[in-house]
Amino acid sequence: MSSTLLETTRASHEEVERLERLIVKEFQNDPTSSKDRLLQSHRVRNMIDTIVTTSHKLVDIYEDKDQARKDEIAALGGQTASGTNVFSAFYDRLKEIREYHRRHPASRVVDVDEQYDALLKEEPVIEFTGEEAHGKYLDLHELYNQYINAKFGMPRSDKKESEDSHIEYSTYLNLFSQPQKINWKLKLTRQYREYTQNLLEYLVYFFQRTEPLQDLDKIFSKVVTEFEEQWKDGKVPGWGGGQENGPVPAQDTSIDLDYYTTVEELMQVGLEKLKEALASLGLKTGGTLQQRAERLFLTKHTPLEKLEKKHFAKGSQLPVQNGAAALKENINSKEVALMEAKVIKLCTLLSETIERTKENVEKKQALTYEEMESERQEEEMQAESESDDDDQQIYNPLKLPMGWDGKPIPYWLYKLHGLGQEFKCEICGNYSYWGRRAYERHFKEFRHQHGMRCLNIPNTKNFNEITSIEEAKELWKRIQARQGINKWRPDLEEEYEDKEGNIYNKKTFTDLQRQGLI
Repeated sequence: MSSTLLETTRASHEEVERLERLIVKEFQNDPTSSKDRLLQSHRVRNMIDTIVTTSHKLVDIYEDKDQARKDEIAALGGQTASGTNVFSAFYDRLKEIREYHRRHPASRVVDVDEQYDALLKEEPVIEFTGEEAHGKYLDLHELYNQYINAKFGMPRSDKKESEDSHIEYSTYLNLFSQPQKINWKLKLTRQYREYTQNLLEYLVYFFQRTEPLQDLDKIFSKVVTEFEEQWKDGKVPGWGGGQENGPVPAQDTSIDLDYYTTVEELMQVGLEKLKEALASLGLKTGGTLQQRAERLFLTKHTPLEKLEKKHFAKGSQLPVQNGAAALKENINSKEVALMEAKVIKLCTLLSETIERTKENVEKKQALTYEEMESERQEEEMQAESESDDDDQQIYNPLKLPMGWDGKPIPYWLYKLHGLGQEFKCEICGNYSYWGRRAYERHFKEFRHQHGMRCLNIPNTKNFNEITSIEEAKELWKRIQARQGINKWRPDLEEEYEDKEGNIYNKKTFTDLQRQGLI
């Protein structure tokens, strides 16, 4: 039934939408511990990977390179070699559906929601060592041993007794994120390259386990872009001068022989310059000034690979391979420097974890073995109790209100505040308030004020404890009537005096004045 290409397309779109809803639902749950947060991130990461895989399949279907989708759509429309017959295609498909249900009468409908909801309860398997403690700390002991057993990891000291001494693990935690402090000559060795590669692989693996939602490829692409610019400008920390930086700084040692026509002119360069130029080419550097100049002047018209072996120093590379080896060495230097840039970026992203690791190592140095074991057992028991508390359903048969800790408040506190008493307010739309305190407080809240405003009644102290609309209206009428009796009336109470000293109110005085009697 679901073997058709269009049905596969529909099912793939449905799967993507369901997974997107699940991711939203997952993020609505706030994890209570770091372990729960880590499991949540891995669940979301797995869902995202499934969405990406399904989306790639959909792209392949829509590209329709084999024309299978086009043929299936044409078949649904009844298009055949003889012509178009919609009804025959419809009845053929109907016959196929009936035949399927006849052969599978007991087939049941699978509840897809239950299947997808099970993904939210899944606990992904994340491999951590005991030292890493579920991603809280780094475990760099193997890399530390590799570091201290190499030349670049030896302590820099002039004293002979310090040659056999090694730095401590706590000191190494401060040094491994600063490869730029190591001498660049020691970085050209195969040993350092392997160490840097192992360090980068571990940090990448740890970062993927602890931060699965981070896009590491995007982070590294930005690092590579910045590194290429710095390498081109010769500003890579710990590597000096960009592409020209390496075991032999070519700009300082090479001599352009096109400016010299004779050996005598070349002799004016000096002994040291000639020695450096010969050493850069792998030639012998000894002899007098004239011998050195003659030996170097031979390379102006004769390629290195055609020179006699007697002109080359012992232990130097073959002349045919000299240029290729220098190029290869430069490429290797660039690769090591790029790995260092990635290591530094990862150390920046994991700075908090590195600090926690340092504090944990210093703390463990001050504890005995028994104390460390007891502390580890306490942490495990605490983590188990937290998970049990989260899984256990809250028992609340009396339907008590929840407290600040997410648990029902004590019953005595419930009775003390009278939270079992219900107060209804008709002005608030028959809204219920539980407890005397909430009831008294609601007269100053927005809901009650809005109700009074709709009745055109001011929400003053006179209307406290009044919840009925009729009572509020009657009280407002009495207040208005009382205000009308006590109101000052100027036409009756305002007094006027005539020339003879007689006193009249305003109305009488105005009438007598109009009649001309005053």
